[in-house]
Amino acid sequence: MRWIHQRITMSHRQRPTLHHPQSQSELQPWVVIWRAVASIAWSVLLLPVTAAVFVLLSRFSLFHPIQWISDCTSLLAASSTVFSLVVLCGVVLITGFFNLEFYTLVPAIPCSRMALLGTVLHPRQCVHSLVYCTMGMLVMWCASVTIGGRYSTLGTPCRQSESGEVVTCLNEYHLFILLAGAFMGYSHSFLGVVQNMYYVSFQPIQQYKYPRFKGCLPMVVKCSVIQALYSARNFAAFYFFFGYAPKTWISSTLNLQIDSSIQPLDSLTGLLDFSLLYHLSISGTFLYLTWYLTVLLFRICVTEAYSFPVQSTFTEDAEQSLPKVLAEKNTLVMKFLALQDLALLSHHSLSRRLEVFSLSQPGGHAHNWNAISRECLSLLSELTQRLVAHQDAVASNGRVKSQSASSDTRSASSSSSVVSGTEDIAETPRLSVPLRTPGSVFKSSVGGANNALTAPFTPDVNSPFSSPAIRRLVGQQDRQSPCFGTEQSPHIMRRGPKLWSASTESQSSGSPPASPATVPSPPAASQKPSFLAQWLQNRREQVKSFLAKRVLIMYLFNKLPEASSQALFADSQAHIWALQGLSHLVAASFSEDQFGVVQTTLPNVLSCLVVLLEAVDRHFKLPHASSKPVRTICSMGDSTYKTLRFALRAALKTAIYKITTTFGEHLNAVNISTEHRKRLQQFLEFKD
Repeated sequence: MRWIHQRITMSHRQRPTLHHPQSQSELQPWVVIWRAVASIAWSVLLLPVTAAVFVLLSRFSLFHPIQWISDCTSLLAASSTVFSLVVLCGVVLITGFFNLEFYTLVPAIPCSRMALLGTVLHPRQCVHSLVYCTMGMLVMWCASVTIGGRYSTLGTPCRQSESGEVVTCLNEYHLFILLAGAFMGYSHSFLGVVQNMYYVSFQPIQQYKYPRFKGCLPMVVKCSVIQALYSARNFAAFYFFFGYAPKTWISSTLNLQIDSSIQPLDSLTGLLDFSLLYHLSISGTFLYLTWYLTVLLFRICVTEAYSFPVQSTFTEDAEQSLPKVLAEKNTLVMKFLALQDLALLSHHSLSRRLEVFSLSQPGGHAHNWNAISRECLSLLSELTQRLVAHQDAVASNGRVKSQSASSDTRSASSSSSVVSGTEDIAETPRLSVPLRTPGSVFKSSVGGANNALTAPFTPDVNSPFSSPAIRRLVGQQDRQSPCFGTEQSPHIMRRGPKLWSASTESQSSGSPPASPATVPSPPAASQKPSFLAQWLQNRREQVKSFLAKRVLIMYLFNKLPEASSQALFADSQAHIWALQGLSHLVAASFSEDQFGVVQTTLPNVLSCLVVLLEAVDRHFKLPHASSKPVRTICSMGDSTYKTLRFALRAALKTAIYKITTTFGEHLNAVNISTEHRKRLQQFLEFKD
């Protein structure tokens, strides 16, 4: 009987592995993949509609409306149109693949024009531009075949003026349309980098897919027309100066003659052709509309709300629950969807809020609330430490101070913090690393006592375009978060005014400067550099001073004014959801929390919010931090990341007001520090 019991126990332990071989990280990307496939399918279904509109506009005839409609009807049923639709379907498939491959939830913000130039010239981006140039030529070939007439083929019969025999000549009109497609393809790829077109943002107000698509469709059509007109103007100027080179090369390569009886298009009289410019504009509009609709449908499908179960009924499905997905580190989009779902359930769903406040059976532990609050507080703690590191770097003129003293202070303050009544919150809080900007602002490593924070002046410290001075802006942060205890770190809470030198800071604080005699001096032989090292150092300084006087060099390498501030808050949409979800749950617990699970972590929540508010307020006092970005006329690039810092500050104050107005004078009984209590009193009196 004992042997049978052991076999049954072993079979039960192996059952999840046998019946569920795929883990959470293997299953979750399929949500995004299926949504991308759905967006591509909708784009393909819209192709006949846009193609029919293009046919009507390309064959437009004001004085012969009946013949115009009959010609368009016969053209739509022609075999050439069907073949063009097949080619366009392939273009849409490739565009959807690039949307899935290049999309990002946290934009990469270059710190300077040189960093932006390095991104544009990156080999991966060059391949992207080459593919889009090819797709642009394919779409324009389909457009020229659909228009017909003088645009239909590359070669056209012509008669030589000397001998009078019929030969095949180069059709410059067809070549002009094809080269325009390549030019527009590269423009689209280039603007995708400059305007962050692959940045996918979540809407603050959730809508169904069809109303959102219907609301965005006029904007997409407008952007397509405007961008087509700009591209047609720029390409006409480009062809006027450099059009002779590709025309001569293609005619000699394909052994095509140049018809001298036709006015060349690389001249002013050749370009002043209204019919040519009209067909170029509507073809470019059709090209951009095809790409923009694919991008729009991808954004709508990917950012659609996804509902996660708060607690799973079966053990096998525990990895798909909301607390587990919030702790996801491999798939960033699933973490964003989970935070979005948390913000929605905390505000609109009573039954799911009760699941968050429920206790586990057996045991009576608040695992759901502990896991959710821990992840939200970890996110907010990470942002606070990021802002403090940035302020320290700015206050010291780019010289990061030694973190040994501050790290000891943080360790002491965190060890004296009030221990929570639950075993989950009592653990050391974990930094939420994957929400950093990919290849931008900060780069942190998981594991170990300290995580490296790179100063937020550059989007990528490992980039060959970042200067060595920026690479030296690296500090160490302690894993003990200042947001989880009642007694906060003096490094964050009671920092004095930052002056611009270490000596003046010591004098203002009243502490005597460190004596140089206490530091052991190395031998004199080791202090004196060699002649070669000194010569190289002098030559390097001379080169730096020489380049600093050149206007073009300074223009390329100067820091963009708002880049560091925008990069700091590039992933703040996750923090906004964490603030909304946490504040609504805490406010709802005043009347819905039957077991008092939120009361055990209420001091930590309030302290974390106040510390983050002070860090945000100090950041907005820095230069260029509070300046509003310039609004663009019309662009498919999503520029909402430029105003995320303002949205975060508003969401943070709203969260604190939500809690203070709900609890009122009951907050006086919460065990928090005196400084935090004074700040919360300002919210209670509506003075902040």
